Amino acid sequence: MTSREPEPVHLRRIDPAQNMRRFYCLTVQPTLFGGASLIRDWGRIGTRGRTMIETFDKANGAEKAFDRLERTKRRRGYRDAANVTG
Repeated sequence: MTSREPEPVHLRRIDPAQNMRRFYCLTVQPTLFGGASLIRDWGRIGTRGRTMIETFDKANGAEKAFDRLERTKRRRGYRDAANVTG
């Protein structure tokens, strides 16, 4: 890719009071045709979860979506997986 490729982000949200143990992963991968794909994995910790792949014609479109989703999840209480205890 011509621009920076963001490092994968692994987030978790754990709240024992609400019986909540969730994960959310974001990754940007180049496509064969010069674009980029945003890969999202999410679900309950300990399960396989779900996956969604969005394909963009330009790499910067995927990076903008990556940044937007990361900000949204952090606002909702998700934290880096390495820093979460519970």
